[in-house]
Amino acid sequence: MTDFTGENGRKGKGILFVISSTSGGGKTTLIGELLGMLPDLAVSVSHTTRHPRAGETDGIDYDFVSADEFQRMIGEDEFVEWANVYGEFYGTTRKAIGEILAAGCDVLLDIDVQGGRQIKERFPESVLIFIIPPRRDELVRRLRERGTEKPEEIEARLAQADKELALIPFYDYAIANDDLEIAADTLRCVVVAERCSVPRRAE
Repeated sequence: MTDFTGENGRKGKGILFVISSTSGGGKTTLIGELLGMLPDLAVSVSHTTRHPRAGETDGIDYDFVSADEFQRMIGEDEFVEWANVYGEFYGTTRKAIGEILAAGCDVLLDIDVQGGRQIKERFPESVLIFIIPPRRDELVRRLRERGTEKPEEIEARLAQADKELALIPFYDYAIANDDLEIAADTLRCVVVAERCSVPRRAE
């Protein structure tokens, strides 16, 4: 279990879960389903330099910051992971997950494969889960229906998706998101199984 020490000196025993996918893979929807089934999971809010999309709220979906502020945070080593994704920066602060884990809670990170690899290198006991998108034509449909990218940007995301899918062997679990209900239940099973593992129980 990932070990953080809070300000009160209490060592945390929370599990650090990372969920990654390609653009349009449906991980945000799945995470919402998971939280409905397991509300005791805490989601760490990432920082980003991109502009909010329709319906997103600062401090809830992301902490939206300027590029200068993000660079300052990198320089002061505030991130446990950060990445440049399609020209925008995303990162998870040490403080964000440290406070949750130090309280003994399990924390969920919604981050890309670059961040997932950084987390695994820093915290080997973290649990990495990759959401496999449906067939390619369905992925294209999802990206188009989002209405947030231009055609050339969709092509760039599809090319990037191929690279990200090649990194699935680096992850601990891979869940196909062909059927939302089945995928959500499988995701729930993974979290419950990790909580019940003998090494974690022994701790």
